[in-house]
Amino acid sequence: MPEKLKDAELLVKYGFIQEDYGKHYKLDDKKGHYVFVGKKEDTSEDYDASHADQEYEEEANLNFNDQYYPTNFPRPNRRLKLVYEAFNMSLEELYYWSINHIRQDTGFPYMIKLTDVFSASENSAFFGQSAQRLAIQEDRASGFLRTITEMVKSLFQIVRELRIIDERLDIYHNWKKSKSADSTLKGLFTDFAENKGGQMQPGSIFHLANQVGYATLPDLFFNTTVYDKEKIDGVVDGMGFNKNVKSVLKRKLYQFIVWKEKTEHELEARRKFQIKYLRQHYTVIKTYIAWVKPYLKHIKRLTMNEEQMDSPELISSFETSATEIEVLAYKPSRNNAYNACVLMTFKFNTRPVMQYRQEYQQGPVHIGRGEMTLRSYAWTDEQIKMYRKMRDAEDRELLGLADDQLKSAMDMLGEDLEKYLNEAEKSLEAKEEASAPKQKEKLTKLGSDETVFGPFVSLVKGFGEIGSAFVPVSSLKKSKPSGKKKDAKSALGSANFAMWMVYNNYKKAHGLLSW
Repeated sequence: MPEKLKDAELLVKYGFIQEDYGKHYKLDDKKGHYVFVGKKEDTSEDYDASHADQEYEEEANLNFNDQYYPTNFPRPNRRLKLVYEAFNMSLEELYYWSINHIRQDTGFPYMIKLTDVFSASENSAFFGQSAQRLAIQEDRASGFLRTITEMVKSLFQIVRELRIIDERLDIYHNWKKSKSADSTLKGLFTDFAENKGGQMQPGSIFHLANQVGYATLPDLFFNTTVYDKEKIDGVVDGMGFNKNVKSVLKRKLYQFIVWKEKTEHELEARRKFQIKYLRQHYTVIKTYIAWVKPYLKHIKRLTMNEEQMDSPELISSFETSATEIEVLAYKPSRNNAYNACVLMTFKFNTRPVMQYRQEYQQGPVHIGRGEMTLRSYAWTDEQIKMYRKMRDAEDRELLGLADDQLKSAMDMLGEDLEKYLNEAEKSLEAKEEASAPKQKEKLTKLGSDETVFGPFVSLVKGFGEIGSAFVPVSSLKKSKPSGKKKDAKSALGSANFAMWMVYNNYKKAHGLLSW
């Protein structure tokens, strides 16, 4: 398992690199992240932490020589921070007030929740309630994972059987082309059709060869090449052997050709069934994976954060909790490739109080200390996508458990599984294409003026002709969208203004010092 990357290395991996070092990395479309250009092996990924375009905070001094410390955020254009502590009100209001204000009042319509983790002290009521929910999710997820594991195992058996069928059918298909294929197929006939239960049956070719007068029968059977039942008599009658040997040879050759035709038909039918069953089986596995992913995601969210659990704010004997939320609000522009982005981070160190909000529902109200940090960026759509990938890296490790099982099976099965799946897809597409002309013909008949819908179609066409007489044709044509300009300055201005409005208006609305 690869070593976990540091925060700065993770920023470099997903494209947040200083301009001077951008030439050392390139985006790998297959992997979905940036890789070092000069790397020699695909298995080793080397990221230099000093190349990251990383934010450094100045609120806390680690030592006398360095007054700044790095964070796991890209370097913003501006940053505002608000710390609010109140023991007589719910701090959930800080979160909802801020996101509603930036969405409705400053015009940032799109929001993405990137982080939502919490932790609670072990003896708190909140911890016990969360642990019960976590246990339910874990039980259901484990049941799905067991099913996926069993179905992946059976996937090997299906592919193995298809391989065996293809090996056997290759002999059948080359029967008339190769003397070796004819001999091999006759060997299978004597081994399986004439021997039952591993014992030589009376009347079989090798059993008759032990009797007087039939010693040449096996040689004649394997060296006589006949591909049509109707030609057996003509070929065998021309041989210079006694009538009894020729009579038995005719019988065995006839049985062999009939056996070959019937077994080939059975193998072809079996192969078609197995191809369809493989596709169905593979689809069911992917369906189970889709079902288990929400449970794995819930488990990830319900699991306590280890770093928060070790923080001094959480004491096991106190009713305390810690919550961290990260939301990205952004506003696209029609003529600008850059989006105005505001990254909103909320950290709560709170004391949950269980209250009855309704007659039947009980839930915690958080009281304590809240910290809101706002950062402004000008990001393209690709940068937003890469930042989401970076934040989802740990979640993808958990969600990839089931995917990795299927991927490992596909890697071990090699190209055979992909070949059979593609064959199943092509046969399905061919079936759909065959039925498409009939449906198209049916729709054409329904839409023609000669059918019962004809008057209505003519009426709609008439309205269209009347409208085109009053409206110029040029005005009906859609204008082509103009190319987007790469102007980060205007996007940053919009993000900085929205960020300042949230920060300043919140302080004014809550009676805090502002200007």
